[in-house]
Amino acid sequence: MVLIILSHGYIKRVDIYSAFTEGAVEGFKTAIKIMPYLIAIFIAIGIFRGSNALDMFIDLLAPITKLLGIPKEILPLIFIRPISGSGALGVVKDIISYYGPDSFPGVVASVMMGSSETIFYTIALYFGSIGVKDQGHTLKAALISYIISIFITIFICGTFYN
Repeated sequence: MVLIILSHGYIKRVDIYSAFTEGAVEGFKTAIKIMPYLIAIFIAIGIFRGSNALDMFIDLLAPITKLLGIPKEILPLIFIRPISGSGALGVVKDIISYYGPDSFPGVVASVMMGSSETIFYTIALYFGSIGVKDQGHTLKAALISYIISIFITIFICGTFYN
């Protein structure tokens, strides 16, 4: 890939080093521009996890999720995944350590981790970098698709697990 890029730049007579440094400068400017959004997300995640709000929320919703067929063991992952990728990895590690990788919660957590996105982080990153303030429609669409993916994941894993 590097050879292709260098060859293409040589053929098109592009000063590759200047183009690279200009790109690096633009990348640095973008990183500085999105920093407030990232800091806000990380602080919110820390407060949410540190205050035991997640545990209280899971206990509150457990009867409803039982009716919907959502295993209680993966509720922390369902709530953390759209917010934090590293937090979700920690939850998946805990699920797999406690229940095992071949258990139903372990399989569902693994599939969910591999097939979903950190919605709030991604929106903050992309929209923050280009300065978009109104994220409402994108957020609604992303959350609806995430909720649908939860049920599809549980259905497919349940079909193949049993």
